Amino acid sequence: MYGMFEDEDDIFMGSPKSKFMDVVFNANNDIVRQELEIFMDKFAAMELMLSQHVGDDIDKEVKRFAVSNQSDVDTKAKSLYIELMGAILSQSE
Repeated sequence: MYGMFEDEDDIFMGSPKSKFMDVVFNANNDIVRQELEIFMDKFAAMELMLSQHVGDDIDKEVKRFAVSNQSDVDTKAKSLYIELMGAILSQSE
């Protein structure tokens, strides 16, 4: 399980980020666009929710949080790469 989150960039594994980039640039363009639109809508909703709690300085709060919780942020980012890649691949078969 932990190997899935390793940031190895060898020929057999690769990091979730590098594999995601491979998928995005090689998968069906329509599917990638659709999934990126879904992702952006979700991101926009979360940013609006956050702005209601912290005000207009969202970027400052996000950066502060990221610095204080770097390990958790890195793990979540890798998980999101895998989740989005899975959504794209599941429609590409």
